[in-house]
Order: sequence, then C-alpha cells, then structure tokens
Amino acid sequence: MNRHQPPSGPWSELDAMTDADIDTIPKLLKHQESRFAERVFHRKKQLGIWQRYSWREVYDQVRAIAMGMAELGVRRGETVAVVGENGPRLFWSQYAAQCIGAKVVFLYPDLTAAQMEHILTDSEAVAVVCEDQEQVDKTLELEPRLGMMHSIICWNNRGMWKYSHPKLMTFEQLQAKGRSRSEQFPDEFDRAIAVGNGDDIAVISYTSGTTSLPLGCILTHRHLIETSAQILSALRAKPFTKYFSYISPAWATEQIVGLTLALGVPFVVNFPEEPEAVQENIREVGTEALMLSPRQWESLAALVAAKMMNAGRIRRACYETAMSVGRRVNPALLNGEHVGLWWRFMYAVANTAVLQHLRDNLGLQSAGIALSGGAGTSPEVFRFFHAMGVPLRNIYGTTEVGLLTLHQGHAFDIQTVGSWLPARPGHGTPLQYRISESGELQVRGGAGFGGYYRNPEASAMKVDDGWYLTGDVVRLTERGELIYLDRLEDMRQLADGHQYSPQFIENSLRFSPFIKNAITLGDTDKPFVAALINVDSNTLGRWAEQRGIGYTSFTDLSQNPAIRDLLRQELRAVNDLLPAGSRVLSFINLPKELDPDEDELTRSRKLRRKHLEQKYSNFIDAIYARAQEFSATVPIRYQDGRIGVLNATVHVNELDSPVTGRIANSTHKAGADLVGTGNE
Repeated sequence: MNRHQPPSGPWSELDAMTDADIDTIPKLLKHQESRFAERVFHRKKQLGIWQRYSWREVYDQVRAIAMGMAELGVRRGETVAVVGENGPRLFWSQYAAQCIGAKVVFLYPDLTAAQMEHILTDSEAVAVVCEDQEQVDKTLELEPRLGMMHSIICWNNRGMWKYSHPKLMTFEQLQAKGRSRSEQFPDEFDRAIAVGNGDDIAVISYTSGTTSLPLGCILTHRHLIETSAQILSALRAKPFTKYFSYISPAWATEQIVGLTLALGVPFVVNFPEEPEAVQENIREVGTEALMLSPRQWESLAALVAAKMMNAGRIRRACYETAMSVGRRVNPALLNGEHVGLWWRFMYAVANTAVLQHLRDNLGLQSAGIALSGGAGTSPEVFRFFHAMGVPLRNIYGTTEVGLLTLHQGHAFDIQTVGSWLPARPGHGTPLQYRISESGELQVRGGAGFGGYYRNPEASAMKVDDGWYLTGDVVRLTERGELIYLDRLEDMRQLADGHQYSPQFIENSLRFSPFIKNAITLGDTDKPFVAALINVDSNTLGRWAEQRGIGYTSFTDLSQNPAIRDLLRQELRAVNDLLPAGSRVLSFINLPKELDPDEDELTRSRKLRRKHLEQKYSNFIDAIYARAQEFSATVPIRYQDGRIGVLNATVHVNELDSPVTGRIANSTHKAGADLVGTGNE
C-alpha cells in the first residue's frame, strides 16, 4: 500500500498546525502572532490605498473585539453571526468570538431578510456583526422575532447618523468596551483562549439548501485544523504567500483556506476594495494563491472570450494561435508525456508574445495555487486555463466532512476532482472511502462528520455504520483519481432506461461564453433530454451589437431568432461530446435571468432544481408537447419584496435528432465492498 509522504522544506510551516497543544484556532492565532508579530497578515484597499495590518495589530484588534463581546454578555458556547463582504473586520470578528469560546455563523451578504431569519433562528445567534446599513436594516427588520439576539454591531456606519436602537452600536463602541474590560481584567483574554478545546464548535456552516432549508453543519476547531493540515501536506505553500480572499466564509471552503490555513502557512491575506474591483485588485496584489467557485472561473473564461470577440482580426488570430499551442503543450505535460524541442520553442514564443500578457491582464501571472471547488466544473474550463498557463486545480469535499480530494503534484487528470488528501502522520485518522452499488461515495475518517446543529434526526440519516453518505455519484480512474458525476438524487433516467448526469451536461453548456446557466430536463416519463438556458446578456449583447441586431430588453434578446440560432450551434457542439441518448434535443431560452433572490439559485450559484421545475413547469410542458412557441407568465420577486409578473412570447427550439445507436453509459457501478483509503 503506497502512502503519500508529506512535503518537507522551507515552504511548509506544519509544525504549528500539528502541535498537540495547538488544538483551536485562537491558540494557533496566538502562537503565530508570537512568531510573526511585525510581519503583514491582512491587507485591504481603502480609498485607493492598500492598508496593512501586522500580526500584532490584528491580534490587538481581535482582543478588543473579543472583550467587547464579553462585555455585551456573549458567553462560551453561544453563537455570534457575521454578515458582510470579505474584509479584515469580518475575519477579526470570527477570531474574536472564537477567542472567548463562542461559535460563529456567517451569512452571505446578498441573503434576503427572510433567508437570514432561518439561519439566525436555527443557530441561536445572540449577536450579529454587520458590515453596513443594508445588513443592519435586514437585521432590525428581523429583531422582533429573534428573541435570543441582544446586540447588533456595525463596522461601516455610512448613512446611519439618524439610527437609534437600544441593541445597535458601532464597531468603535464595541472595541472601546473591550479595551476598558481588558484594563479591568488583564488576564481574561489569555485565560479564555487557554481553556478552549479542539472539540469545541468553531463554526456552524450552513449547506446550500438546494432541496430543502439549509442545515447547519458543525465544524469543530479540530475539524478545521486537521483539514487545513491535510491540504498543506498536499500543496507546497510557501510562508507569506499572497492569498486573495473573495469567496464568503459562509462557504466552508473559505473557513478552511482563508481563515485557518492562512494562520498555519501563514498567508498574507488580501481583501478586495469592493466586489466590483476584484479583477483590478487581484492584478494589483500579484496574487499567488486564490480560491474561486466554478462559476467564477467560468465567468473569467467567458470574459476572455467576450474580449476576443471585440478584438481585431490580427489580435484574435494571435490569441487563437497561442492558445492552440498551449492546448498542445500543457495538457501533455500534465499527462507526463514527452514534449519535443519544437513544441517547447513554440510554447516559449506563444507565452512571451501572448499568454503571459493574458495571465497578467486577469491578475493570474503569479497564481501558483489556483483552486476551484464547491461544484462540478467542465473539463473545458480546466483545459482553457491550463492552455493559458494557469495551473488550475480542482478541490472536492462536502461541508459536512471537509475537503477530500485535490489535484496534486505536477501531473493529474483535469477531468477528475483529484486524488485523496493524505493524512498527516500523528495528526488525524486516515481517510477511508467506498463506493456503493448505486455509485454513491461514502467516507469515514479524516476530519469526520460532526453532525447537524440541533438536528439529530437529519444527522442520523447521513451515517451508515460509521460511514458518511455523501450523496455524490462518483467513479475512480485507473490512477485512483475521483471523477465526480452528479448528486445521487439528481441522476436521471429517461423513459427508455438511458441514464445520464444532468450536471455534466450543464457544466459543458456553461463553458459557452453565451450561456450563463442551464438546467437539463428529462426523467422516466420523458423520451429525451431538453434544457432551459439562461443566456449571458453581456456577451450576447456585444455579439448582437457587432451584427447590427437590435433589442430592447433581456427578454427581447433571449428570444431573437439570430440568438436562438447561435444557441443551437453552441448546443450542437456540446452534443458532439455526449452519448447519443444524453444529447439535448430541445431547449428554451428563459425570458429572465435566474436569481438567488427568487430562490432559483443558491448563494453559491447552484441550481435549486425542484423549485425551478415547479416554477417553469409550463415551459417544460411546452417542450415535450413539441410546441413551437407559447405565451408565458413568470412571477418575479424584487429585492424590496414586491411581486411582479413577466409576460412574454417564448420560443421552443429543436435540434437534430440523435444518431441511431447509443454509446454505453460510463457511470461506474462498484460494489459496497470496494473500500479504499486516502493514503493508498
């Protein structure tokens, strides 16, 4: 049995993350502050200037916040909620709450008040730390129904000079209370950190809620530290690597990477000035490590495609030639194949002339650690970035049990989600896995499943004799890398018995610069696969303008005959990659964009399939009735809560019939007795 050996050398600071005495995030923070006091830890651009915060400054800020929370009455074991865009005060608030033994729950900043209510109530939040007026307004709206909440703290008070509420205070007022308490009880902060235990709850991380209300996953300090140590064993991250934090800590992956791994390596964590400036800030920082969701990587690929549409003929030809060389050379290197001198020379020319400038414009020139995780991603996205010279890697796991696999080393299969993360000797138990008869991945060991907060019934349903049931259908390659197919509940079978993966088709469709999102249709009572398409209005708008095609609205653009013909070409290209029975034979361009505020998508942009199929049931009926067009009425919910209606004439678009004969289904069926370990 081959075991992964962890790397050693100057790039690894694993000693801090594997010290038995450092079993909580606050203890790790304190230990690293004693080592790197004057080094920069956090950076944030404000009013055009990058503000730097040393480890000592961060530690002092955290102490003041923590003691302020204690003065407000936050006690060990209680819950503090935090909501806002990524920034120093967002991270400091989590560290502070954990230092006094509280647990933390993050909320996506674009949640509606109704969506916030479930999480704040279920997590039993006693205090809410808000970024700005928008978040305060939503919290105050809910305040009468949140009986346990006694404090609301805001760190950006712009526009709030007339606000007056007994539970509301500024960040500065909170820290002033904390500094006063520290003077009165100088040893309280250190004692609070010292009594923390690795099995204490650090974070309640809520699931996406694609099929039901989100469930709060319990993440202990030990869970976060052990998972971070596993990643550090697999990735060669140098101390003071410049990390760009953009994804919300409401997503468990950022808890592991941006908040815990960043302490252990350590990273220099950089925050964007505002969401609209992310691309510019990534370039300014010279980011060396970043984690984005698959949708964000797809958006970057679509951005490049859109820019090239506007480029002149010569520039476009240079781009296409350079990328074709990259597609020839870089995948060969990934597969461990020999690349001849001629192709190496051609790649050097392509890189110097085009590719390095392309990476630089995206801010990815220095990105040695580029990770994608959270949902399935089309292999085409990986081929695109690797052709460009960006070493994009997949990372896979679940909120419940942490990260499981990662593209490791210099050679890996981009069609997989990587190989199993190794267990650090003496730190955590080896990860074991098995694949059931239905193809479901089941795991045990590793960081483990801590259960769902206040929901033992749901917790028990996810465990079988110690094995956590991921609900993900997978198969293994000959090299032991994992191929993610779909959620078990989302795998579909047509009326003729043909089985297919909706997510694989949707990922392939989203690689088109003209398609923002897609949902595939077709199950046991349907004869073929169809799709609802959410077009990308920005890219399509430019495409239409270049060809003199006029339109007045998103609806008008989506239903334009030329646009529908263009989408037919895009779907035919995807169909060429699919088995005959899985090909999309009919589609509708939705007359409105899919929106998380209408519960059509989760905050991480995953599809809420059941809701979508119910909401657009008349669209689905029209497709399978082989209608050519129909009058659609679609309800719309605005951000202020008002309900409206969109009336539109919607066209059903048919594609070629599938070829006769069917390519055999590739879904892996493995017996439940197939058991492996992440160290094999």
